[in-house]
Amino acid sequence: MKAQGVFRKCGENVMIISRKIPLYSRLISIGNNVWIASGVSFLTHDVVHFMLNCRRSQNEPRFEEKVGCIEIADNVFIGANTTILYDVKIGNNVVVGSNTLVNKDIPDNSVVAGIPCRVVGSFGDLVEKRKKIHLIHPVDNRMQFVSPECEEELWSKFYKTHEK
Repeated sequence: MKAQGVFRKCGENVMIISRKIPLYSRLISIGNNVWIASGVSFLTHDVVHFMLNCRRSQNEPRFEEKVGCIEIADNVFIGANTTILYDVKIGNNVVVGSNTLVNKDIPDNSVVAGIPCRVVGSFGDLVEKRKKIHLIHPVDNRMQFVSPECEEELWSKFYKTHEK
């Protein structure tokens, strides 16, 4: 997509899992080190004008399509099945949780989630939590494989945190 100029800008170290190209994709700008999970929708427009034009009288002016831009800054992760509406800027160092509706700008150094999105934490706090994650038997994400040892380690941790 980068080589074809699909987006207005597509920075370095960008991963887009979904291969669906949104309408008016040149209205989308993607910074560096951006990771976009599966099922993320970019809505650069709406089609309310069709409905309004069908109900208007001959004397009323035609309604125009509402179109806008989406800008994603650097160091951003966007979780699965998130919807990003037009006229939104996602700042630097942002994590967007899965199934989030991004309908307003997201400030730098934020973790957001929800419908509609709201700040649920800071990027710095997330980084510190992630530094504490250590597995004796790590997942092999390149091969998309969890070894039996890793599987047992993860289930053991799961049951410890879910004991009552």
